[in-house]
Amino acid sequence: MRFAVCNEMFAGWAHTGIAAKVKSIGYEGVELAPYTLSPDPARMKPSDVREIREAYEDAGLDIIGLHWLLAKTQGLSITSPDDAVLDRTSEYLRNLLALCSDLGGQLMVFGSPVQRNLASGQSFEQGFARAVRLFKDVSTAAGASGITICFEPLTNAETNFVNTMKEGVRLVEAVGHSHFRLHLDVKAMRGAEPVSPAETIRAEGGRYLHHFHANDPNLLGPGMGDEDFAPIAAALKTAGYDRWISVETFTAGPGPEEVARRSLETLQSHFGGTNAH
Repeated sequence: MRFAVCNEMFAGWAHTGIAAKVKSIGYEGVELAPYTLSPDPARMKPSDVREIREAYEDAGLDIIGLHWLLAKTQGLSITSPDDAVLDRTSEYLRNLLALCSDLGGQLMVFGSPVQRNLASGQSFEQGFARAVRLFKDVSTAAGASGITICFEPLTNAETNFVNTMKEGVRLVEAVGHSHFRLHLDVKAMRGAEPVSPAETIRAEGGRYLHHFHANDPNLLGPGMGDEDFAPIAAALKTAGYDRWISVETFTAGPGPEEVARRSLETLQSHFGGTNAH
Protein backbone atom coordinates (compact mmCIF):
# COMPACT_ATOMS: atom_id res chain seq x y z
CA MET A 1 0.00 0.00 0.00
CA ARG A 2 1.25 3.48 -0.85
CA PHE A 3 0.11 6.67 0.87
CA ALA A 4 -0.60 10.09 -0.60
CA VAL A 5 -2.09 13.33 0.68
CA CYS A 6 -4.49 15.75 -0.99
CA ASN A 7 -2.89 19.15 -1.47
CA GLU A 8 -5.79 21.46 -0.63
CA MET A 9 -5.19 21.06 3.11
CA PHE A 10 -2.02 23.11 2.52
CA ALA A 11 -3.97 26.12 1.26
CA GLY A 12 -1.73 29.08 0.48
CA TRP A 13 1.50 27.07 0.46
CA ALA A 14 3.83 27.07 -2.55
CA HIS A 15 4.10 23.71 -4.29
CA THR A 16 7.77 23.43 -3.40
CA GLY A 17 6.88 23.92 0.26
CA ILE A 18 4.09 21.34 0.14
CA ALA A 19 6.38 18.86 -1.59
CA ALA A 20 9.19 19.28 0.93
CA LYS A 21 6.88 18.95 3.93
CA VAL A 22 4.89 15.99 2.57
CA LYS A 23 8.08 14.13 1.71
CA SER A 24 9.63 14.84 5.10
CA ILE A 25 6.56 13.44 6.88
CA GLY A 26 6.87 10.23 4.88
CA TYR A 27 4.29 10.28 2.09
CA GLU A 28 5.10 8.94 -1.37
CA GLY A 29 2.53 10.83 -3.41
CA VAL A 30 0.26 13.84 -3.67
CA GLU A 31 -3.22 14.23 -5.15
CA LEU A 32 -4.04 17.65 -6.58
CA ALA A 33 -7.27 19.64 -6.74
CA PRO A 34 -7.33 21.53 -10.07
CA TYR A 35 -8.80 24.69 -8.54
CA THR A 36 -5.67 25.01 -6.38
CA LEU A 37 -3.44 25.07 -9.47
CA SER A 38 -5.00 27.89 -11.48
CA PRO A 39 -8.19 29.95 -11.81
CA ASP A 40 -8.60 28.14 -15.16
CA PRO A 41 -6.95 24.75 -14.67
CA ALA A 42 -8.21 23.35 -17.96
CA ARG A 43 -6.16 25.93 -19.88
CA MET A 44 -2.90 26.25 -18.00
CA LYS A 45 0.34 27.27 -19.66
CA PRO A 46 2.63 24.28 -20.33
CA SER A 47 5.43 26.07 -18.46
CA ASP A 48 3.25 26.41 -15.35
CA VAL A 49 2.29 22.74 -15.51
CA ARG A 50 5.94 21.70 -15.83
CA GLU A 51 6.87 23.86 -12.85
CA ILE A 52 4.25 22.17 -10.65
CA ARG A 53 5.25 18.69 -11.81
CA GLU A 54 8.92 19.37 -11.20
CA ALA A 55 8.24 20.72 -7.69
CA TYR A 56 6.91 17.32 -6.63
CA GLU A 57 9.18 15.14 -8.74
CA ASP A 58 12.28 16.93 -7.48
CA ALA A 59 11.16 16.09 -3.94
CA GLY A 60 10.78 12.42 -4.87
CA LEU A 61 6.97 12.40 -4.87
CA ASP A 62 4.48 11.02 -7.39
CA ILE A 63 1.59 13.19 -8.54
CA ILE A 64 -0.97 10.39 -8.57
CA GLY A 65 -3.80 12.38 -10.10
CA LEU A 66 -6.58 14.92 -9.65
CA HIS A 67 -9.75 15.20 -7.56
CA TRP A 68 -12.45 17.86 -6.95
CA LEU A 69 -12.56 18.00 -10.75
CA LEU A 70 -15.41 20.47 -11.20
CA ALA A 71 -15.05 22.42 -7.96
CA LYS A 72 -15.38 26.18 -8.38
CA THR A 73 -16.66 25.89 -11.95
CA GLN A 74 -19.86 27.38 -13.36
CA GLY A 75 -22.33 25.99 -15.88
CA LEU A 76 -21.06 22.40 -15.86
CA SER A 77 -23.00 19.24 -15.03
CA ILE A 78 -22.76 15.51 -15.73
CA THR A 79 -26.54 15.02 -15.47
CA SER A 80 -27.88 18.11 -17.23
CA PRO A 81 -30.79 17.56 -19.65
CA ASP A 82 -29.23 20.30 -21.81
CA ASP A 83 -26.96 18.82 -24.49
CA ALA A 84 -24.88 22.00 -24.66
CA VAL A 85 -24.09 21.79 -20.92
CA LEU A 86 -23.21 18.12 -21.21
CA ASP A 87 -20.93 18.83 -24.17
CA ARG A 88 -19.16 21.65 -22.29
CA THR A 89 -18.66 19.38 -19.31
CA SER A 90 -17.24 16.64 -21.50
CA GLU A 91 -14.83 19.09 -23.10
CA TYR A 92 -13.74 20.40 -19.69
CA LEU A 93 -13.08 16.90 -18.39
CA ARG A 94 -11.10 16.07 -21.53
CA ASN A 95 -8.96 19.15 -20.87
CA LEU A 96 -8.40 17.94 -17.31
CA LEU A 97 -7.34 14.56 -18.68
CA ALA A 98 -4.66 16.35 -20.67
CA LEU A 99 -3.62 18.29 -17.56
CA CYS A 100 -3.49 15.12 -15.47
CA SER A 101 -1.36 13.41 -18.10
CA ASP A 102 1.03 16.36 -18.33
CA LEU A 103 1.41 16.29 -14.53
CA GLY A 104 2.23 12.58 -14.64
CA GLY A 105 -1.03 11.50 -12.96
CA GLN A 106 -2.87 8.27 -13.60
CA LEU A 107 -6.31 8.82 -12.06
CA MET A 108 -9.04 11.43 -11.68
CA VAL A 109 -11.55 11.19 -8.83
CA PHE A 110 -15.00 12.47 -9.70
CA GLY A 111 -16.82 13.75 -6.61
CA SER A 112 -18.04 17.28 -7.45
CA PRO A 113 -21.46 17.05 -5.75
CA VAL A 114 -22.94 20.30 -7.06
CA GLN A 115 -22.12 19.50 -10.68
CA ARG A 116 -23.88 16.13 -10.55
CA ASN A 117 -27.10 17.19 -8.83
CA LEU A 118 -30.29 16.31 -10.66
CA ALA A 119 -32.18 19.25 -12.13
CA SER A 120 -35.58 20.21 -10.77
CA GLY A 121 -38.11 17.68 -12.02
CA GLN A 122 -35.42 15.35 -13.38
CA SER A 123 -35.70 11.72 -12.28
CA PHE A 124 -32.76 9.63 -11.12
CA GLU A 125 -33.05 7.44 -14.22
CA GLN A 126 -33.00 10.46 -16.52
CA GLY A 127 -29.91 11.84 -14.80
CA PHE A 128 -28.32 8.40 -14.78
CA ALA A 129 -28.72 8.09 -18.55
CA ARG A 130 -27.09 11.49 -19.05
CA ALA A 131 -24.16 10.61 -16.81
CA VAL A 132 -23.66 7.31 -18.61
CA ARG A 133 -23.64 9.10 -21.96
CA LEU A 134 -21.03 11.60 -20.76
CA PHE A 135 -18.75 9.09 -19.07
CA LYS A 136 -18.84 6.65 -21.97
CA ASP A 137 -17.43 9.45 -24.09
CA VAL A 138 -14.89 10.75 -21.56
CA SER A 139 -13.73 7.26 -20.56
CA THR A 140 -12.68 6.56 -24.12
CA ALA A 141 -10.41 9.61 -23.95
CA ALA A 142 -9.22 8.55 -20.49
CA GLY A 143 -8.25 5.13 -21.78
CA ALA A 144 -6.26 6.66 -24.61
CA SER A 145 -4.40 8.77 -22.02
CA GLY A 146 -3.78 5.88 -19.64
CA ILE A 147 -5.85 7.59 -16.95
CA THR A 148 -8.66 6.01 -14.92
CA ILE A 149 -11.71 8.03 -13.87
CA CYS A 150 -12.86 6.98 -10.39
CA PHE A 151 -16.46 7.84 -9.48
CA GLU A 152 -17.16 8.61 -5.83
CA PRO A 153 -20.53 7.95 -4.16
CA LEU A 154 -21.38 10.84 -1.82
CA THR A 155 -23.98 11.33 0.90
CA ASN A 156 -27.44 12.70 0.22
CA ALA A 157 -26.49 15.71 2.34
CA GLU A 158 -24.07 16.64 -0.45
CA THR A 159 -25.82 15.54 -3.63
CA ASN A 160 -28.97 13.80 -4.86
CA PHE A 161 -27.16 11.63 -7.42
CA VAL A 162 -25.27 8.38 -6.66
CA ASN A 163 -25.13 8.22 -2.89
CA THR A 164 -24.21 4.60 -2.23
CA MET A 165 -21.65 2.08 -3.38
CA LYS A 166 -24.45 0.03 -4.95
CA GLU A 167 -25.44 2.99 -7.12
CA GLY A 168 -21.78 3.65 -7.90
CA VAL A 169 -21.30 0.05 -9.04
CA ARG A 170 -24.38 0.33 -11.21
CA LEU A 171 -22.93 3.42 -12.90
CA VAL A 172 -19.55 1.73 -13.45
CA GLU A 173 -21.24 -1.27 -15.02
CA ALA A 174 -23.48 0.89 -17.22
CA VAL A 175 -20.51 2.90 -18.54
CA GLY A 176 -18.74 -0.38 -19.14
CA HIS A 177 -15.20 0.87 -19.69
CA SER A 178 -12.02 -0.42 -18.04
CA HIS A 179 -10.89 3.16 -17.36
CA PHE A 180 -14.07 4.08 -15.46
CA ARG A 181 -13.99 2.63 -11.97
CA LEU A 182 -15.16 3.12 -8.37
CA HIS A 183 -13.74 5.34 -5.66
CA LEU A 184 -14.62 4.97 -1.98
CA ASP A 185 -14.20 7.48 0.85
CA VAL A 186 -14.49 6.67 4.55
CA LYS A 187 -16.41 9.81 5.52
CA ALA A 188 -18.84 9.37 2.64
CA MET A 189 -19.41 5.68 3.37
CA ARG A 190 -20.06 6.37 7.04
CA GLY A 191 -22.66 9.00 6.12
CA ALA A 192 -24.39 7.16 3.27
CA GLU A 193 -24.24 3.41 3.73
CA PRO A 194 -26.51 1.30 5.96
CA VAL A 195 -23.50 -0.69 7.18
CA SER A 196 -19.97 0.15 8.31
CA PRO A 197 -17.21 1.16 5.86
CA ALA A 198 -15.54 -2.23 6.33
CA GLU A 199 -18.79 -4.06 5.51
CA THR A 200 -19.32 -1.80 2.51
CA ILE A 201 -15.85 -2.65 1.19
CA ARG A 202 -16.43 -6.37 1.77
CA ALA A 203 -19.76 -6.23 -0.06
CA GLU A 204 -18.03 -4.93 -3.17
CA GLY A 205 -15.04 -7.21 -2.73
CA GLY A 206 -12.72 -4.84 -4.54
CA ARG A 207 -14.22 -5.77 -7.91
CA TYR A 208 -14.26 -2.21 -9.26
CA LEU A 209 -12.40 -0.33 -6.53
CA HIS A 210 -9.54 1.69 -8.03
CA HIS A 211 -8.86 4.43 -5.48
CA PHE A 212 -9.51 5.16 -1.80
CA HIS A 213 -9.67 8.25 0.42
CA ALA A 214 -8.92 7.95 4.14
CA ASN A 215 -10.47 10.41 6.58
CA ASP A 216 -12.74 10.58 9.61
CA PRO A 217 -16.41 11.60 9.72
CA ASN A 218 -15.30 14.56 11.86
CA LEU A 219 -13.66 15.93 8.65
CA LEU A 220 -10.11 15.40 9.94
CA GLY A 221 -7.68 12.63 9.09
CA PRO A 222 -7.63 8.94 10.00
CA GLY A 223 -6.89 8.40 13.66
CA MET A 224 -8.12 11.88 14.58
CA GLY A 225 -11.68 10.87 15.42
CA ASP A 226 -13.82 7.89 16.39
CA GLU A 227 -13.49 5.87 13.18
CA ASP A 228 -11.60 2.61 13.76
CA PHE A 229 -9.32 1.95 10.79
CA ALA A 230 -8.37 -1.60 11.80
CA PRO A 231 -11.46 -3.23 10.22
CA ILE A 232 -11.19 -0.92 7.20
CA ALA A 233 -7.59 -1.98 6.63
CA ALA A 234 -8.52 -5.63 7.05
CA ALA A 235 -11.39 -5.32 4.56
CA LEU A 236 -9.18 -3.64 1.96
CA LYS A 237 -6.52 -6.31 2.36
CA THR A 238 -9.11 -9.07 2.04
CA ALA A 239 -10.45 -7.39 -1.10
CA GLY A 240 -6.95 -7.43 -2.56
CA TYR A 241 -6.72 -3.66 -2.75
CA ASP A 242 -3.06 -2.68 -3.04
CA ARG A 243 -3.22 0.73 -4.67
CA TRP A 244 -2.88 4.28 -3.32
CA ILE A 245 -4.64 5.51 -0.21
CA SER A 246 -4.95 9.29 -0.11
CA VAL A 247 -5.61 11.35 3.00
CA GLU A 248 -8.38 13.87 2.27
CA THR A 249 -9.52 16.24 5.02
CA PHE A 250 -12.06 19.06 5.11
CA THR A 251 -11.07 21.18 8.09
CA ALA A 252 -7.81 22.73 9.25
CA GLY A 253 -7.93 21.27 12.76
CA PRO A 254 -4.50 21.52 14.39
CA GLY A 255 -2.93 22.53 11.08
CA PRO A 256 -1.93 20.70 7.90
CA GLU A 257 1.43 19.45 9.15
CA GLU A 258 -0.04 17.84 12.25
CA VAL A 259 -3.02 16.42 10.35
CA ALA A 260 -0.76 14.93 7.68
CA ARG A 261 1.62 13.46 10.25
CA ARG A 262 -1.00 11.88 12.50
CA SER A 263 -2.93 10.55 9.51
CA LEU A 264 0.12 8.81 8.08
CA GLU A 265 1.04 7.33 11.44
CA THR A 266 -2.45 5.84 11.71
CA LEU A 267 -2.37 4.40 8.19
CA GLN A 268 1.09 2.91 8.65
CA SER A 269 0.07 1.36 11.96
CA HIS A 270 -2.74 -0.56 10.22
CA PHE A 271 -1.31 -1.16 6.75
CA GLY A 272 2.42 -1.08 7.40
CA GLY A 273 4.82 1.07 5.43
CA THR A 274 8.43 1.04 4.45
CA ASN A 275 8.85 4.79 4.70
CA ALA A 276 7.63 5.35 8.26
CA HIS A 277 9.44 8.13 10.12
